[in-house]
Amino acid sequence: MINVELLKKICEINGAPAFEEPVRQLVLKEIEGLVDEVSVDNMGNVIAVKKGANNPEVKKVMVAAHMDEIGFIVTHIDDRGFLRFHTLGGFDPKTLTSQRVIVHGKKDLVGVMGTKPIHVMSPEERNQPVKIGSFYIDLGMPKEEVEKYISVGDSITRDRELIEMGDCVNCKSIDNRVSVFILIETLKALQGKEIPYDFYATFTVQEEVGLRGANVATHAVNPDFGIGLDTTIAFDVPGAAPHEKVTSLGEGTAIKIMDTSAICDTRMVRFMKQVADENEIKWQPEVLTGGGTDTAALQRMGENGSIAGAISIPTRHIHQVIEMAHKQDIAYSIQLLTALVKKMDTFDYKY
Repeated sequence: MINVELLKKICEINGAPAFEEPVRQLVLKEIEGLVDEVSVDNMGNVIAVKKGANNPEVKKVMVAAHMDEIGFIVTHIDDRGFLRFHTLGGFDPKTLTSQRVIVHGKKDLVGVMGTKPIHVMSPEERNQPVKIGSFYIDLGMPKEEVEKYISVGDSITRDRELIEMGDCVNCKSIDNRVSVFILIETLKALQGKEIPYDFYATFTVQEEVGLRGANVATHAVNPDFGIGLDTTIAFDVPGAAPHEKVTSLGEGTAIKIMDTSAICDTRMVRFMKQVADENEIKWQPEVLTGGGTDTAALQRMGENGSIAGAISIPTRHIHQVIEMAHKQDIAYSIQLLTALVKKMDTFDYKY
């Protein structure tokens, strides 16, 4: 159904915001020979171009998948070798207790998130949610040993391998490495195929801290059409009301209607639905009222703006220590993006 081995490699590699170099090198290796041009801009975005038909009025289609994952950065090493840290991206503090992390210094060290044991908490403390600032990282070694390898400013990522669970894949960094995977697989599917417009497959940086890479890349590319590629919430679990679910696992790829940073162009939404139906690709609508994606940058940061929409991959347990997506939803997402790029010139976009 999908290349789980490649997805595993992409998800497990580290790459917190501004520390995407390991992911970037993997992407550059995987897309070699699949595109006509590749560049890396000053921020670290990878912009890969597959040329469209030889047309003097050729347009630009830009698809963005961010490479970074939520993570942390070392802010302090105390006298006993414990680390304090600051978040890079959004975390739910309750999910961090006793979790393993990897601190990326002169060499990678495994650590564990610690906080005050419940046995010594006051009754008031037991009834209060744990805050990010209450956590520390225990590397199991004294300060002198820690400082041989770790410095303030080093990045920290979650320690979780990808496994298959039933029809799903489960790992840290499904957000948004699954989209990096989908974009690479789309380039493979388009190999040797003629497309109508220039296709800018863009692997962006620092999305989790404010769409920073996509802002710069979109300004440079100035696309006519933009498609964001990111995960979205699947709140299809016990205790969720039907109106809260946003999307459901196994119900197909999601076509974004809006999120908190962008309302998708109605023309692009219609086009995406039409292409999905024509190709018998299962899809579901997505209205996300809490969270934004690179779609906003694609829509607004070009000189003239773009006709923008997004493909979203339903994901459970998002922004937690592990995240889960359905393999068939991932396959449908590859199929839809491939079909959209091939047929981008077949729709009447006039108002």
